Amino acid sequence: MPATYNSIASTTLTSDQTDVEFTGINQNFTDLILVREGAQTSGNNSVIQVGNNTYDTTSSYSGTQLFGNGTSALGDRFSNDTRWFVNFANGTNRTMSVYHFMNYSNTTTHKTMIGRNSDGNFYASAYVFLWRKTDAINRIKITQGTNGLKSGTTFSLYGILAA
Repeated sequence: MPATYNSIASTTLTSDQTDVEFTGINQNFTDLILVREGAQTSGNNSVIQVGNNTYDTTSSYSGTQLFGNGTSALGDRFSNDTRWFVNFANGTNRTMSVYHFMNYSNTTTHKTMIGRNSDGNFYASAYVFLWRKTDAINRIKITQGTNGLKSGTTFSLYGILAA
């Protein structure tokens, strides 16, 4: 990783899990990068929720998603939802996902998150999401159904210092 990336936390799942949480996130950075490598037990959507001391479950999340598999392309939009929808994989393929939370510690702007995902076997995707709150983000939760995140999956959270 570039010298501007500072490791905040990482975890490797030792069993199948329903969710992974990062809490008490240091507020000394301008941006966060969440990297995920691994598999899930089904092709269902995973979700991400953020918050400040508690997870926001109000209708403050919106986003646009683009998907392509070399044959066809799809797009999707959602607004006024209680979480961001992200696809990690189609079934149990291993994937790499990178999510960039911009200005996460700023308390005067809404939060934008952009993401990229690819499993190399099914599709590639790109996301742009908005959390319509000005609260600083100090927690992130990734959820994938009942024990949907497979053992061996890694999650790493990095902070980016101001340029």
